[in-house]
Amino acid sequence: MTKTAPSPDIATSQLVSRSNAVPLYHQIFLGLRDQIMHGQLTFGAPVPTELELVAQHGVSRITARRALHELAESGLVERKRRVGTRVVYRTSAVPLEANVDQAVESLIAFGRNTPVKVIDIVEEPAPRQVADMLERPEGAMMLRGRRIRHLDKEPLGLTTSWVPADLGVKLTKTLLTKQPILDLMREAGFVPGSGRQTISSRHADPETAVMLNLEPRAALLRVERVIFDANEGAILYTIADYRADRYRLSLDLHGVTKPQLG
Repeated sequence: MTKTAPSPDIATSQLVSRSNAVPLYHQIFLGLRDQIMHGQLTFGAPVPTELELVAQHGVSRITARRALHELAESGLVERKRRVGTRVVYRTSAVPLEANVDQAVESLIAFGRNTPVKVIDIVEEPAPRQVADMLERPEGAMMLRGRRIRHLDKEPLGLTTSWVPADLGVKLTKTLLTKQPILDLMREAGFVPGSGRQTISSRHADPETAVMLNLEPRAALLRVERVIFDANEGAILYTIADYRADRYRLSLDLHGVTKPQLG
């Protein structure tokens, strides 16, 4: 395991590709739109300024301005002089309840039955989104592990997990290759008590596309999951991006839970 410098916020880490036929301003627009649609930039949140986009992507200010103009024209943001650009789009989610013990067992079984290649394990300061999910201050130290799951010798999904370093859980490439992370959490004495899962769609950024043998901006199914212990403390945050052409999620709905669909 290695220590690394603070990583960019995961909600703003996608960079444009100059080899892509899609214009640069539209690539920036699509990246920001994905963050808004998936709740990474929530209602009322500030959107990066023109100068911030210039610094992040290495583009001209005209390109950055055009990307923000497209967002405003799409009704996703509102631009005001002296106030800046803020998100005006509200995401909606339908809550569904499930038995956490059954869900955890299913996740562990899935992990044991799909071969995994561990890319890296690092100790790093938590970006804002990760810190919020794990109820820690921004910059708190985290163990981050990335791995690619395979099915029939083909990449299935890229999974990134964060565990607060202060929990003292031991994570190594060898351990994560042999055991699902929830198994390792249990062995360290942390028993899942509840969880919160969000499912959405997104497009593959250039790095993810290469890892999963996809074309850039190919469709992905994103599963975000926070696991809490019996004391309702957040112990694990995971983002899994699965190939939409190779992954399907199935839910059994019973009469006990009556979600309002529509």
